[in-house]
Amino acid sequence: MNALAQVPADFLHALGTLRKAKCRSELRLAEIPAPSRLAPYAVAMGAEVFSRSTRPGRTPVHGPAAMAFSNENTPGSPGTADDEDDELATGRFILLHDPDGSAVWDGEFRIVTYIRAQLDADMGNDAMLGSVAWTWLVDALENHSADYRAAGGTATRILSESFGTLAERPETIDIELRASWTPASSDAQAHLEAWCDMVCTFAGLPPLPPGVTPLPNRRLT
Repeated sequence: MNALAQVPADFLHALGTLRKAKCRSELRLAEIPAPSRLAPYAVAMGAEVFSRSTRPGRTPVHGPAAMAFSNENTPGSPGTADDEDDELATGRFILLHDPDGSAVWDGEFRIVTYIRAQLDADMGNDAMLGSVAWTWLVDALENHSADYRAAGGTATRILSESFGTLAERPETIDIELRASWTPASSDAQAHLEAWCDMVCTFAGLPPLPPGVTPLPNRRLT
């Protein structure tokens, strides 16, 4: 029997909507192996933003979790940045589906995300940083009219200090946001687009005016 024939129609529809997502060209987006223990069906994307973006972003090819996933080491995929590129932000976007529904999710779908970015000292030491990070998520979803419910998340600040032969390295502060929410329907396009914008916000990229599309191969300063 064809493997796709065993995949729920709602999940196939969700995959189709993800393919339509339009993300900023500064973001490198590619499909990565999805977790197999969180739900019967899942698809995952990894994203990275670098200080120099020399390649246009790739359009991920989505498939059901029951099928083989590939994380090719090809240009434009996460993990293949040039050595001179500095990573500004990284993240994961996972869409889960359980046809039987979940009381915890309050629905049949659940989106689970992770974003990490290094901040400058002034912003990293701001006591309100966690609240700001959560506001970025809420604002991104609202700006894309991505209806959701049962949202929750945790923001963590990470201070890294170096010692010994690495003592000359400056202290760094990273922000991590782990969040999940239940989309109002199987249409996940706006949710992926909102999340991509949020990764770019974490990377410190200025927001684009409404209706403006970024040029491909744009170099960041």
